[in-house]
Amino acid sequence: MKATAKAHPIQGLVKYHGMRDEELRLPYHDSISLCTAPSHTKTTVEFDPDLDSDTFVVGGDELADHEADRVAAVLARVRELADADHAQYPVHLESENSFPSNVGLGSSSSGFAAAAMALTEAADLDLTRPEISTIARLGSSSAARAVTGGFSDLHAGLNDEDCRSERLDSPLEDDVRIVAGLVPAYKETEHAHREAADSHMFEARLAHIHGQLAEMRDALREGDFDRVFETAEHDSLSLAATTMTGPAGWVYWKPATLEIFDAVRELRDDGVPVYFSTDTGASVYVNTTAEYAKQVEEVVTEHATETMVWEVGGPAEILDESEALF
Repeated sequence: MKATAKAHPIQGLVKYHGMRDEELRLPYHDSISLCTAPSHTKTTVEFDPDLDSDTFVVGGDELADHEADRVAAVLARVRELADADHAQYPVHLESENSFPSNVGLGSSSSGFAAAAMALTEAADLDLTRPEISTIARLGSSSAARAVTGGFSDLHAGLNDEDCRSERLDSPLEDDVRIVAGLVPAYKETEHAHREAADSHMFEARLAHIHGQLAEMRDALREGDFDRVFETAEHDSLSLAATTMTGPAGWVYWKPATLEIFDAVRELRDDGVPVYFSTDTGASVYVNTTAEYAKQVEEVVTEHATETMVWEVGGPAEILDESEALF
């Protein structure tokens, strides 16, 4: 009745933007990402008949309102699928991140992936990771890809049979390094998704996104570093254009964000294989190879508040009971 799971956050490579169904969190189109490790979320859950109600604690704070509702949606789906009587007991969930949250580094993806993984285990559900990805998706669409790990592709669809994540094999996995440049600035991805379709740039994004997805899948299969991350860089600019031209005119980037962009382009002009990428936030992913990671980090450190060097992470996993948070 108790389980602990770990999941790595994602960096969007070809990102989804906007949802055709907010309740089921069904995106308008496919999306591809990579998981970043060793950054992770660890979550412990326990179904306990002695509790009065469900409680969700993240980073030491009990969730309420919309944040609690998102976790409750994941839990409700687990209870719906479970045959075990104990899965109907109240649940206590605690979660903690090894990296900063709400700064554009994918904390919601690893958070809901770890929650879905732990809850299905504690409820005695025997599911594949693609099946678990459909549960995690109810909290965050990006969490579906954090469940399957590595380079993953979330397929768009109108149901759980179609809208699920699968892992994509690529010879790049071992050599990619991600220098995360932290630029502190609180952001709210939910707002950006909610008004994405109201941007006059949204239809233009939909018109070219399928070509980018095809390019990304082919480049990953071929192990072509430059094609993969040049495509990711271009997709980041496209996403920002759509976000900035929505009704609220969201501009997430800060001066330090643009400084990192310029530094990356200067490095590239000098022959370094390096590309920038952002999700909805001011922090920057700087993608390079193992050979150049130290050089790139030294440059990014000049502009970011903090840097972290990450590798491609694996799928969400169940941890030993000795690693439980409570």
